[in-house]
Amino acid sequence: MISIKGETRVSKLVIVESPAKAKTIKKYLGPGYEVVASMGHIRDLPKTLLGVDIEHGFKPRYVDIPGKTALIRQLRSDAAASDGVILATDPDREGEAISWHLAQLLKVDLDGDNRVTFNEITKSGVQQGMAHPRRLDMDLVNAQQARRILDRIVGYKLSPFLWKKIRKGLSAGRVQSAAVRIIVDREDEIRAFISEEYWTLDALLADGEKGKPFPARLHGTKEGKLKIENKEQADAILAELGSAAFTVGTVKRGTRQISPAPPFITSTLQQEASRKLGFAARRTMKAAQELYEGVEVEGMGAIGLITYMRTDSLRISDDARRDGCAFIKERFGDAYLPEKPRTFKSRSSAQDAHEAIRPTMPGLAPEQVKGSLTSDQYRLYKLIWDRFTASLMANCVHDTCQADILAGKYVFKASGYSVKFDGFTVLYTEGKDEDEEESGALPRLEEGDTLTVKKLTGNQHFTQPPPRYTEATLIKALEENGIGRPSTYAPTITTILNREYVEREGKALKPTSLGEVTTRLMEQQFPEIVDVEFTANMERQLDNVESGKTDWVKTLDDFYADFSQTLAKAEENLSGERIEVPVEESDVVCELCGRKMVIKSGRYGKFLACPGYPECKNTKRIVEDTGAPCPKCDGTIVAKKSKKGRKFYGCSRYPDCDFVTWSEPSKERCPRCGKALFKKKGRNAGLYCLTEGCGYETDGTGAPVEAEKSGKAETPVEKGE
Repeated sequence: MISIKGETRVSKLVIVESPAKAKTIKKYLGPGYEVVASMGHIRDLPKTLLGVDIEHGFKPRYVDIPGKTALIRQLRSDAAASDGVILATDPDREGEAISWHLAQLLKVDLDGDNRVTFNEITKSGVQQGMAHPRRLDMDLVNAQQARRILDRIVGYKLSPFLWKKIRKGLSAGRVQSAAVRIIVDREDEIRAFISEEYWTLDALLADGEKGKPFPARLHGTKEGKLKIENKEQADAILAELGSAAFTVGTVKRGTRQISPAPPFITSTLQQEASRKLGFAARRTMKAAQELYEGVEVEGMGAIGLITYMRTDSLRISDDARRDGCAFIKERFGDAYLPEKPRTFKSRSSAQDAHEAIRPTMPGLAPEQVKGSLTSDQYRLYKLIWDRFTASLMANCVHDTCQADILAGKYVFKASGYSVKFDGFTVLYTEGKDEDEEESGALPRLEEGDTLTVKKLTGNQHFTQPPPRYTEATLIKALEENGIGRPSTYAPTITTILNREYVEREGKALKPTSLGEVTTRLMEQQFPEIVDVEFTANMERQLDNVESGKTDWVKTLDDFYADFSQTLAKAEENLSGERIEVPVEESDVVCELCGRKMVIKSGRYGKFLACPGYPECKNTKRIVEDTGAPCPKCDGTIVAKKSKKGRKFYGCSRYPDCDFVTWSEPSKERCPRCGKALFKKKGRNAGLYCLTEGCGYETDGTGAPVEAEKSGKAETPVEKGE
């Protein structure tokens, strides 16, 4: 048993990954312990070499990560001066591997009980972890090694092939290639989609002249559903309905129970943060890591506010359930608790190593810690807290009504609901990827009632292709297809964007020409690498390594036997061939030679270049003219990208005019000065004027608000950006 109460004065060295986590844990361990950070991984495969001896059991050659020599020297010194080393890195494959590397470097007994894990960085969480030390789990370590070596082999062997066939500097990855394939396949679906015309007939009806109008839509005739394909059909039916009496037919009333969503797992947290907060997956995980490792909360000191954020389990502890239900009872009353405690079942493929993502102290409401958190930390903590608390609450209950409206031989349908009991929705409702039609309450309708027609219209529609993936829907697709694991979603998306296989168009993810060409080549020559099912099966094999069911070396050997043959065949098939990536032509004419400039990609993103290179070397920055008037001069506002890829806005007359801002101009004009109004950040934010001395501002509803002072100060765009 390891003491944590300070009775023993012998110093033990506890190693974690980050300084923030070290600071929080030190608070709970007290005297007798020194807590230090390894700053993540300290060893890895070499950057410039394969680093894997394929011929001798895939033996990896690990080297110290450049820049960490002094840190390793200090860790060795600290370990030598301590009375034992405790390895307390994160409770997953990566964390286990970091501990294993530390054990080898610091000569820690690999058979000793010197590994502890914390599901939450709180006093009870740290106490529980320290009270149950164990041996290093080599199955977890080997699963991480297998993944790292597998990805190194794919990247190291495939990347040079892509350099020769497409473009120098390209890279290939096992999970990223499957992710790009999913996005490219969706783009193919969109291109192949043939839109079809259809019409709907909508009526606005009322129960008497003074009744509240409600909508109804034509369903068909008494014989069945009717499909209206063109305007002629719609007009003919409208003509028939012109003289028809509208009466209420069958009315069905009932109640509908709506259950809350389960607490977050990694994928659903990333999806919901994208929908509700506009966070990219990487931004979500950064804030979540900070909340897990610990933040300084006024009156409480450093404390971890959420449980471990890389998980695929919906399980929560009995203590958390009890504390959450006690809070609900106190804040909302007994009526907001279900008759029986609510439980959620994890996916059959879930590893279930950790609890769902939840607040470590369910009674600590977001408003109590708001002043101690950054904006991102607070918004994410509130999202996690709201979702967890709502998951324990009673169902929302709707009174529903569905009515058939008869008009001659035609049948319209109307439906609506009213909230009988708000239940969990008093606190939280789940975001949606697509807009859904709202439905209000219907008036009290009885069979045989005669209705007044307020409006009858025919509306033309066209079937729409499937939407492009967003970060939220791509993560959902990756999870549903078994591609990657909780820790890989965010880095996978970051990688495919950074390597320009995919680009953002608003919130949508669109494949670039490079992404499409690379995917086509991979489909032809390396079908398994971009095959969704193959990639998912590989993940299952890595899970089997983790659970001790499969030998990690055999897993690699089975993969490499086929892969090496496929690579040799591809080299033979495309001997001497080079594949051109199509260039996108712009409307901008080169002022030096008259050719239409093309869009190319470089170190700092896309730019315009003359296709006449090397005879003509003209290049230009891509500039998007918003048309909004500049607040400082007669120029217009143009959108640009910083060196870090961040969008900002400046005057088209730069450098004569130095106006620059991060805020996006709107289409609205200031009623005071006539210049552009800019969008304020945040949900439901309004607009404001940046013209010096004006100070006009609106709230989220568009209503003017009193500004504290004329003009708006804001963070300047740094030169380094």
